[in-house]
Amino acid sequence: MALTTEAWPRLRVADWADTRDTLHMWTQIVGKVRLAHAPMVNHWWQVTLYVSPRGLTTSAVPCGTGAFDIEFDFIDHRMGIRSSDGATRHVKLEPKSVARFHDETMRALDELGIEAPIKPRPNEVEPAIPFAEDDQHASYDPDAVHLFWRQLLQANRVMGDFRSRFVGKVSPVHFFWGAMDLACTRFSGRPAPPHPGGAPNCGDWVMVEGYSQELSSCGFWPGGGDEGAFYAYAYPEPDGFAAHDISPADAFYSRENGQYLLPYEAVRASDDPDGVLMEFLQSTYEAAAVHGDWDRAALEDDPGRWDHRR
Repeated sequence: MALTTEAWPRLRVADWADTRDTLHMWTQIVGKVRLAHAPMVNHWWQVTLYVSPRGLTTSAVPCGTGAFDIEFDFIDHRMGIRSSDGATRHVKLEPKSVARFHDETMRALDELGIEAPIKPRPNEVEPAIPFAEDDQHASYDPDAVHLFWRQLLQANRVMGDFRSRFVGKVSPVHFFWGAMDLACTRFSGRPAPPHPGGAPNCGDWVMVEGYSQELSSCGFWPGGGDEGAFYAYAYPEPDGFAAHDISPADAFYSRENGQYLLPYEAVRASDDPDGVLMEFLQSTYEAAAVHGDWDRAALEDDPGRWDHRR
């Protein structure tokens, strides 16, 4: 496989949909392993994956008096499991069913002495085929997965820059395996009304915890456009949010999705992808903060405020 060095690569969703859906299930399995061991953190932040220099990682997960991590390596196309006692195992990333991947992953964890009492079926998808029975999803295109990871690299980088402008409560830039999206969420500091739930094969109580406080969220997911889409929404959505003057011109409010969308291809094809994406992130946040009457003076600051001291 020839590795791309293009910063913002082109990847049509239609060209890798089968691989995307298989990878989605694989990340759910690994995410659930992290969920089984990590202590609860507000809004389920303990369950997420993170963009790494080679793919997606759990970061260190506590296990007894030690720790382990799991990383999807989208360069060498293998999944590594490392234990703090020095032992490692690997699972090849290649065309294989979810059932086989699940079996190989559970076996590798067992060999390392890591218990993995996960709920054995996916969330936020329909139908929710039990992992051990899923022979339907069995595709893996290494070139496409590598390109997707490079999309995540760029989204993670710009979203991290955007995150640095906020000094209130704000999530990491992290990958939620339920919906397969990279997200970053800012909070006003006020409680929110209970979320109504409604996600497929996911308890309403999960959403109640996730949306327990007033928020403005942004992210990237491999859908919503020919090459994926950036999104932004507010919960609860304040009056006037959907009609706010946002930029760039390619962004729009989707009534169907209840959020703003910006096609990835509009960012990739621009003369200044970083600037275009930052415009979208900033203007959609302002739609939430202005119409939601956030205390912006207390919540925002200049990330370069100490540059003169360096």
